[in-house]
Amino acid sequence: MYTGQCLCGDVTFEYDGPIGPITLCHCSQCRRAHGSAFSASVPVQRVRFRFLDGESLVTEFESRPGKYRAFCSHCGSHLYSRVDAIPGILRLLAGVINEPLGKGASRHEFVGSKADWHEITDDLPQFEKTERTNDPH
Repeated sequence: MYTGQCLCGDVTFEYDGPIGPITLCHCSQCRRAHGSAFSASVPVQRVRFRFLDGESLVTEFESRPGKYRAFCSHCGSHLYSRVDAIPGILRLLAGVINEPLGKGASRHEFVGSKADWHEITDDLPQFEKTERTNDPH
């Protein structure tokens, strides 16, 4: 069981299931949404995710057709993203999960559009785009 929350604590959730690999996304939308060189997210099964508190405070922004980024309307913390094409999966932001994940990042995605001021110095696989093969079973 995993639990998590936004920065202000008004939105809380739990997830009872496996989490997929941690992906570091360097696309320009993730960089803008997070104000950072990349985002860190894990795929989770939507049916095993539930809000404990504050669901009405969650706002979803459609950042491109069919892709939604969810955040707390009080503090602005990003919580997850989802795409219409894969309705059963949420990409939960790793930083909002309370418990240790017990694993490190598995890959870098969209490295062709990474920030020029950030250098990738690890040996993780790097991809020009995303693959939809890393969802939890």
